[in-house]
Amino acid sequence: MDQFTDKVVIVTGAGRGLGRCHALEFAKRGARVVVNDIGGAVDGTGTGPTAQSVVDEITGFGGQAIANTASVANEDAAKSIVDDAIEAYGSVDIVVNNAGILRDKTFANVTLENFRAVIDVHLMGAVFVTKAAWPLMAKKQWGRVVFTSSGAGIFGHFGQSNYASSKMALIGLMNVLSLEGEPKGIRVNTLAPGAITRMTAHLQDPNRKGTPEQVSPAVLYLCSEYAPQGVILQAADGRFSTVSVQVSEAIDLGTDVQFEDFIEARFQLGIESP
Repeated sequence: MDQFTDKVVIVTGAGRGLGRCHALEFAKRGARVVVNDIGGAVDGTGTGPTAQSVVDEITGFGGQAIANTASVANEDAAKSIVDDAIEAYGSVDIVVNNAGILRDKTFANVTLENFRAVIDVHLMGAVFVTKAAWPLMAKKQWGRVVFTSSGAGIFGHFGQSNYASSKMALIGLMNVLSLEGEPKGIRVNTLAPGAITRMTAHLQDPNRKGTPEQVSPAVLYLCSEYAPQGVILQAADGRFSTVSVQVSEAIDLGTDVQFEDFIEARFQLGIESP
């Protein structure tokens, strides 16, 4: 229970759903938590008091937390999350990049404004917050970063080209930062969660009853002393699995390969079935 005692944890998008549950679980284990959330609607518009309500929950059971209502999509605002952590608690140990929005439309119908808005929150928001915290972790030679992807990002989901693009991009970011973080004592991993929340209720199979509480244990593991490096961990309904990229055995067609040769080899590559 003292795994996270005095660790300073930033959880973005922590006013509701998964982020709220993550923040509560860290605080129950002694962490000092910065609860970030603008309190907006699912599409990212508007503001509200959700971050403070989670702080009130945490302080109500004797935990330590502060609220931050900055938007991760703005570089200076995102930096203020880290600045608030430093002012309140002196440093940052863990960053859980959870903030996200949805603006679903088919690719033919989505506006570039809405495409960019989703990228700005999911991808650039994670970049801004992590970039601001990275030097603090590197200096102390210890840190944990979690990016939040999803099945939609990894496998695709109809009408979510903007969301899937940003979620898959986070995996590429993890791949690089896990390499760069290793010599600095910073472990970087990606969570691919599934739970019924305000954001996902309309997308879920009605037979599924997954809750955020079933996902948060995976996040705590990725931020613990036992944390792996560069892992994509799926968590939903109390079930957990890892996702990896595989490369098929190469087919050698020679240095003078022609188009016709490739057509013949496509079955061996598994691109098409005979």
